[in-house]
Amino acid sequence: MKYCFVVNPTSGKGKSAPEFIPKIQAYFAAHPELSWDLYVTPAKGSGQTYVEKIAAEGEPVRFYACGGDGTLYEVVNGAYKYPNAAVGIIPLGSGNDFARVFGGSKKLFDIDAQVNGETRKFDLIDAGGHVAINQCSMGIDAEVCAKQAYFKKIPGIGAEFAYTVSLFYCLFRRLNNEFKVVVDDGETDEGTMLFSLCGNARWYGGGYKGAPKALPDDGLLDFIIVRKTVGRLKLAGLINKYKRGEHLGWDFTNFVRGKKMQIFSKAPAAVNVDGECEYVTESTFRILESAIDFIIPDVEAYEATMRK
Repeated sequence: MKYCFVVNPTSGKGKSAPEFIPKIQAYFAAHPELSWDLYVTPAKGSGQTYVEKIAAEGEPVRFYACGGDGTLYEVVNGAYKYPNAAVGIIPLGSGNDFARVFGGSKKLFDIDAQVNGETRKFDLIDAGGHVAINQCSMGIDAEVCAKQAYFKKIPGIGAEFAYTVSLFYCLFRRLNNEFKVVVDDGETDEGTMLFSLCGNARWYGGGYKGAPKALPDDGLLDFIIVRKTVGRLKLAGLINKYKRGEHLGWDFTNFVRGKKMQIFSKAPAAVNVDGECEYVTESTFRILESAIDFIIPDVEAYEATMRK
């Protein structure tokens, strides 16, 4: 087994990686019998290229995404096609939304627990050429996600606050999307919508519970379709409830579970695939069941969080 650490040097405002790298080096200096590698990403996309290259060698390998959700996105996209590869996360970023499924366990930062952690089959979302492990969406929340990256660059603004600022900014700009949403080639919802979200896990945006019942290992995706039936001021007053995951009971929210969601838009709309954003008129999100081996350093914390 080989253990490869993919480190984003800019994660956590550039402070986290320099503090954690010596811990990795010290652990393997004390365990010379283990094969390992440390790769510090020099540019966006380089993490995926590195993972694909190592995984293609065929040796059993564990990749650890040492950064935020963007680093995890690259590692997952590089590894998921290779059955010899497993993926874990060491949350050094500012948002770390997917890492929340592990209940904030300190063992996420324990290298020995990571090296010896058990693996579990997690589902992925096929988003057409790329995969997501957390959430995909189309509409205003994807617009918010795209703008969040801008606000995160401002000193003193973390991921959660950046998402909130971006959300208010977008609320008072373009809200309406004319969508046709089809679930599992059957159930159809059509009209003016705020957004449609596909969740494999629960959190995004630095702690917003967009898909509060999603489980990454249940063979289903959670689809949340929010229609535009109220004004901007009322929506602004509902933001905290949305953050807590209380939106599934709103009379303008449709929540279903399934395997595939198709979204058709009359005009180009923002689409978000685990934080990667662009503008399209059509998106398809499809489940890839049990598609990746994910390393769990603290099974008890994971089970407790997912049972809530």
